[in-house]
Amino acid sequence: MRSIFPSAAVTSRKYALVSSLRAQGFGIGSFETAQPGANDLYLVADGEGIAAPARTVVIGNEGREVTPSRNGSPARISFAADDTAVGNGFARALIGGPEMPTAADPESLALLALAERVAAADITVLINGPTGTGKEVLARAIHNGSVRKDKPFIAINCAALPESMLEALLFGHQKGAFTGASSGGDGFFRAANGGTILLDEIAEMPLQLQAKLLRVLQEREVVPLGASVPQPIDVRVIACANRDLHAEVAAGRFRADLYYRLAVFPLATKSLAERPQDIPALAATLILRHAGNRNVIPWPSHAAIEQLMLHDWPGNVRELENVVQRALLFCGGDTIEANHIVFDRPVTMTFQRAAPVMSIAPAATPAEPETLGNIVQMSEFAAIRETLKACNGSRIETAKRLGISERTLRYRLAKAREQGDDIGSAQNWGNANWAASA
Repeated sequence: MRSIFPSAAVTSRKYALVSSLRAQGFGIGSFETAQPGANDLYLVADGEGIAAPARTVVIGNEGREVTPSRNGSPARISFAADDTAVGNGFARALIGGPEMPTAADPESLALLALAERVAAADITVLINGPTGTGKEVLARAIHNGSVRKDKPFIAINCAALPESMLEALLFGHQKGAFTGASSGGDGFFRAANGGTILLDEIAEMPLQLQAKLLRVLQEREVVPLGASVPQPIDVRVIACANRDLHAEVAAGRFRADLYYRLAVFPLATKSLAERPQDIPALAATLILRHAGNRNVIPWPSHAAIEQLMLHDWPGNVRELENVVQRALLFCGGDTIEANHIVFDRPVTMTFQRAAPVMSIAPAATPAEPETLGNIVQMSEFAAIRETLKACNGSRIETAKRLGISERTLRYRLAKAREQGDDIGSAQNWGNANWAASA
């Protein structure tokens, strides 16, 4: 991983950010003891000189702003102390990129530190945890932190492959090994040679194939379908499961010997509700990921973050990603407000989870929604109305701010008119902008 070189001003003013980056595994360099390499990053305070713009993040202390690096320009982020939770999340996403896991909760930071040590050991790993909690992200982090990082990383979902073809897909086959095999195939294990193979949903693998996988792990060789000579392989195996494999073994659905062969070093991911400090950081990461080419990256308000932290997240990070994408659609300006946060179902929690990362007043309990579709549509029309007003009726600018095409905007306006809400009527704006953009 490349190192980060913060200036003295950044270290002094944003010490919490620098400490957070160090806790997430970033190497923090010092100009007093070393010089930045060709791939290292600079963190400089607003107003300081910039030596390498494309590898620089400018840090400010006022307002709310985040701008990714584009066309060789430096990335920029500015936030005050009361926005530290989200600001640090945006900074991590700008610096680490999409492959770097996001963590802010102590439990998650401890898991990443442990995964970093496991990565260097080149041993088989079993990751257990609920669906949508980042098991594959953790597996990729282990691969990227290992000596195999320049070799293939191949992820296989055992539940998504046809059972009749699973053996051939995993271990390969020779020409004529089965009907339709007009040519041979290496299989995923040989394709991943030298690198890492991720066997996701390992509990779904048929018992007969589990025995063959056990032999592969023991002998470090595969026998393709139709072949009689084993082929040696050099592959690190990481397996993932969203079910308790101990219970699966007890029920006779999973081989005990395979379980112990896989669980050389077991890791466990927790549900999002059990690591609340990750929520602001993950929200920031997902906003940056899905904001596209917007000129202004929206910043979530305190009330919006409180809404997120009050939710129980049955769908974990995948559900959070859906909510963030909806919020970006509804938000026409530079701030994601609480009314832009739309869940798949009402918040059912009867208590307020502690939120040590910030101190804000609890949001009002949302009214019982009719359906998700109705909420989405009403919020969508409201977002278009607000953005049109902010853009003085210009459809071109409105579409840009909403991150949609003008054609999509026209469709949405027509749909609103059909339902008696003429939010795009020229009389609402009465200016040349509307006529010119219509």
